[in-house]
Amino acid sequence: MQRTLTDFVRALRSADVRVSTAETLDAFRAAEMIGWHERGQLKDALAAVLAKSADEAEAFDACFEQFFRFDDFSGVAPNTTVEDTAQDEAELEQQIALGEGRGGGGGTGGEAVDEPNTAANDDTQPQTGASMPGPSFGSASSPLGRQLMADDRTALAVAISQAAHAHALEDIKVFTQQGLYTRRILDSMGRSALMDEILAREADSAAGDRALGTELRRRYEQLRAQVRDHVERQFVLHADAQGDRLREQMLYRARLAVISRRDDALMRRAIERMARQLIAAHSRKRRVKQRGQLDVARTVRRNMRHDGTLIELAWRSKQVERPRVFAICDVSGSVALYARFMLMFLYSLGDVLPKVRAFAFCSDMAEVTDLFKQHDLDEAMARTLAAHGQGSTDYGHALADFERLALDDVDRRSTVLILGDARNNEGEARTDLLRKIYDRAKRVIWLNPEPRVAWDTGDSVMSRYRAHCHQVNECGSLAQLERVVSDLLRHVR
Repeated sequence: MQRTLTDFVRALRSADVRVSTAETLDAFRAAEMIGWHERGQLKDALAAVLAKSADEAEAFDACFEQFFRFDDFSGVAPNTTVEDTAQDEAELEQQIALGEGRGGGGGTGGEAVDEPNTAANDDTQPQTGASMPGPSFGSASSPLGRQLMADDRTALAVAISQAAHAHALEDIKVFTQQGLYTRRILDSMGRSALMDEILAREADSAAGDRALGTELRRRYEQLRAQVRDHVERQFVLHADAQGDRLREQMLYRARLAVISRRDDALMRRAIERMARQLIAAHSRKRRVKQRGQLDVARTVRRNMRHDGTLIELAWRSKQVERPRVFAICDVSGSVALYARFMLMFLYSLGDVLPKVRAFAFCSDMAEVTDLFKQHDLDEAMARTLAAHGQGSTDYGHALADFERLALDDVDRRSTVLILGDARNNEGEARTDLLRKIYDRAKRVIWLNPEPRVAWDTGDSVMSRYRAHCHQVNECGSLAQLERVVSDLLRHVR
């Protein structure tokens, strides 16, 4: 049962329900107290300790219903009652005993088929299979064949589950793996020996053996369908979210220039997840206590109520201010895509970076902070590109505009992020203006989306700007962008 609950927690995590180790232990204790016999009580108990929000409760319900499906291997059709199924199986067994199953005869066997059907349709005649003569056959010889003929569905369900665990079905990732896992599970259950027996019995001259071979094939096909359905359910349970995760991991490391618009939703989700992780890591109280450095004045004041007896000690601490970030983005050509993702990332960090001012330029620079506060990202970027994304890139002119717009606001608490490829179209670089920013700011970080091997090639003047920056990074993927922002937050703590 511990393995089952562990797999369930894994499925929840795949469905974006965050479950910690402590919560997993709480779930073990809850299951131990409630037991596994009352499904509703078990569901309520696990939901109480694992689902922490309305969205997680909804995901938990769907995951629980999909994971704990105890009737998966009943073999009952959706519109068929258990009594009807039992009656059909009794009739089928009677036909097998008479040698009238599929493939059960030619000649005289075919003539005997009408007799029981007539009796079955005649309400006045009793259906007594024991009085009707027919060929007999022995039991199945293969282990799986004996299981199928015994019709012990609980044993079959356990066998399928054990085979699925043995082949780590919960690791299924892509749709095309469903056939592979289905075959592996059936092979583990003894498919090879069963198929040998079926072929041998179907080719036998004895009617009873042929009937048994036909029935074994029918039951095997039912089993195969059940295994296939089980694999498909596990794929839906585990692989949908895992598939998205795999694609997110690919996008995380891919260059932003090659990412298509159809991946926008995944990119947004990946950035939101990265932002949540950074917020959790850096949103602790901004007061950092330095134990070991006693604040004598505060200690004396605090202990005046104790007649000067030093009972309550006060330690020196320092207040760390949240940084003021100036994001200067080149929105010309393909660089605009990088600017879009960087601004998305920065504005997702509102809890730890509440003072972000955004500037966009191609040649003329303008502040676009209000656009990103008043509109969603797509609308804000569309307006920014329409207003400032046209023309030839001129970094010198843009730096002159920044001096006019915001240089007076840059101080020792400020971090200036510049995103651009430093391709100045043979224009004046105006490194003197960047030096002014460098002298006033706490940090100047230049993020270049091009590979390092492309720096200082053609009209790139990256080396000239690099001399006036505290830090220069290649920033062509989300992974590189995350490292830069994480480093920024770590330095301002």
